[in-house]
Amino acid sequence: MQIKADLHVHTTYSKDSLITPKDLIFYAKKRGLTAVAVTDHNELEGAYKIAKETDFLIIPGMEVSSSDGHIVALNVKEIIPRGLSAPETVVRIHKAGGVAIACHPYAYFKGSLEGNVCETFDAIEIINARAFPFKRNVKKATETADRLNLSRVAGTDAHYGPQIGYGYTVIEAEEASVEAIAKAIVDGHCQPFGQAVPLTLNLMQEFERVKRWLTKGSRI
Repeated sequence: MQIKADLHVHTTYSKDSLITPKDLIFYAKKRGLTAVAVTDHNELEGAYKIAKETDFLIIPGMEVSSSDGHIVALNVKEIIPRGLSAPETVVRIHKAGGVAIACHPYAYFKGSLEGNVCETFDAIEIINARAFPFKRNVKKATETADRLNLSRVAGTDAHYGPQIGYGYTVIEAEEASVEAIAKAIVDGHCQPFGQAVPLTLNLMQEFERVKRWLTKGSRI
């Protein structure tokens, strides 16, 4: 069956995200998604908590800060420690039963992997809808996927509800389950789609972030 999933979304369990669990489900459905991966920074508890509290298909994961750049780990059952090298992080993700994705590998200002993407990764994020410069990231990630024969996925890297779904992956899975989706990604039964998040939405994110910070400060 076909699954349409944004494979890179941050919630308020990440300190830099504005997306509440309620926002997550609302905007995922609004954008026509059938699944979404919760990939908070070095944090896994929130993803599993959200998954238990909704009927919408949540793919638990995390974005790991390796010493070589950021790596998305999907379907892991335990925290992957930060600060390890990229190859060692991939090994730990696999030992935890997960899928290792090289996320925004050539974007500026995002802790990107650049030349540290290797063939032990399961997939590479061809489209990251908030990567800058967008076209450069897509081009170089595609070239790396060709060279290393990696599966190709997409995600938004959303930190603000309305950004969700600008990058998404169409996955041909045996069933609508996390395990089936993970297997399909590893086997290459997936295609990346999407476009860059409009500048206006990124500016709105910063506006909302400042507004919440000021509101919080006024209550102290």
